[in-house]
Formats: sequence, C-alpha cells, structure tokens
Amino acid sequence: MVSTIRPSRGYRVFQGVNGVILTLVVLITLYPFVNIVARSFSGEKEIRAGDVTLWPKGFDLTTYEIVFSDSMFWRNYGNTVLYTVVATAVAMVLTTCYAYVLSKHHLKGRGALVGIAVFTMFFTGGLIPNYVLITSLGLKNSVWAIALPNAISVFNLLVMKAFFESLPSELEEAAQIDGLSTYGVLLRIVLPLSKAVVATMVLFYSVSFWNSWFSAFLYMDRTELMPVTVYLRNLLAGATGGTGAGATTENLTQVNANIQAVTIVLTSLPILCVYPFVQRYFVSGVMLGAVKG
Repeated sequence: MVSTIRPSRGYRVFQGVNGVILTLVVLITLYPFVNIVARSFSGEKEIRAGDVTLWPKGFDLTTYEIVFSDSMFWRNYGNTVLYTVVATAVAMVLTTCYAYVLSKHHLKGRGALVGIAVFTMFFTGGLIPNYVLITSLGLKNSVWAIALPNAISVFNLLVMKAFFESLPSELEEAAQIDGLSTYGVLLRIVLPLSKAVVATMVLFYSVSFWNSWFSAFLYMDRTELMPVTVYLRNLLAGATGGTGAGATTENLTQVNANIQAVTIVLTSLPILCVYPFVQRYFVSGVMLGAVKG
C-alpha cells in the first residue's frame, strides 16, 4: 500500500498566494498589449477620447486596409523575412563556432579571444567609420549590410560559451576515441545536447533582426529593399505609406489616431506566433546535457 504525503497547511497557503501573485503579474503584463490591439481596431473619436481599454470601440479597419492594400508593404514584409532568416543563420553559425572554441580551456590564446569579444561590448568603431567600411566593401543595398555587422552578439556568445563549458568533457573524449573529428564532435554530439541554448539564441537573434530598422535605414538606398520596420516607421512619421497607399483626406485622421497601435501589432504578431514553438525547447532541453548512466 502506497502512502501519500498530504501537503501542510502552510504549503497550501504558499501555493495559493503564489498563484494569486503570478496571476496578477500575467494580467499586468498582458494589459498593455491587449490595449494596443484594441486601439488598432478602434475608431478615431474613441481613441482620442480615451475610451478604449480592453475591447475595440467604434470598430474601424481603415488603417489596416490602407497598409494591406499597398504592394510596397508586402514587398518590404518579404524583405524582412529574408533578412531575418539569412542574418539569424549567419549569426548562429558564427556565434556557435566562436563559443565552442572559447569553451576549450586548453586552447592557446583563449584569454585574448575572450578579451577581444568583451572589448567590443564597450567600444565600437562609431557610426561614420562603420558606414565607410560597409560602403567600401560594396555591401550597401544587400542583405549582408544587415547580417554581417551584427553577426555576433557578445552577450549571446558568452551565454553559449558557458553552456558548452557545462557539458561533460567525457562525452567529447569518448566521441574522439570513436574517431570523430572536431567538427564531428560539434555537429553530432555537442549541438544535439544544446537544443535549449540554440533555440534561445535563435529566438534572441531573430527578434533582434526582425525589429531592427536603423541598419536598413542607413545602408539601403532604395525603397523596395527596405524591411517592413522602415515602412511602418515612415508611415508612423507621415513621410510615406498613408498618402502613398491611396489614403483620402478623410481617412488620414483615422490613420493618425491608431497608426502607432497598428504598427506595434504588425511588427509583434509574427514573433508572438513563432515563440510558442520555440519555447518548448527551453524546458525540454534542460536535461539534455546530463550524463546518462
């Protein structure tokens, strides 16, 4: 007969209080975004009067219709997907290789390599030298102008380095005895055990590149090469988009009222849709590095 241990009264009280506090935190976190979504579907008068809270009032899709009817919006949206995929792939390859090298304590010059990486966290070449460098290399008006200058985040690099250092060295030694090369150990042993940190880094990089607009604004000269963040930035600033998409004078008032909310929704929604599929690795990958007996 299996006996069950009943939780004490104090533990039940702790669970209740903890649940209430976490619920309040979730509600406080969700409220601003729900309010933004409600405002994006609300009418101009209700928005200016401050009547919109958690539910749209004076339902109006004028701004969405104007944005979606512009072919340049979809062109720029496709550019954003392309830039994000390419830049994230480049960043993951370079960051993973660099972090794996830094995780080897027997490597000669390891301290200098770590110092070089940390140095770039505090000192940069500056905006003008970077622009001159990108231009002289012929990278302007290409995806490489976005992917290469921001290919390695030192914070992400140090996180991956720490994770690789936590993996048992016995696994790599056994793989080397079996005849695997350094690249074989990395691809067939280390990376399969590092799904958690790899998924996390992919999410960090993809969010960063998806939301980035200044690099494209600086290095892209043609409108058809811009990402959607620049399109929405120009629409928000009133420079392009609203009038260019065929908005009438009557519609401009509505556009000006909720363009900020529409901008936030359009840029955040894809990442919010992808996040649940990546988030499952955060939990399932925690035990992957354990040595199984």
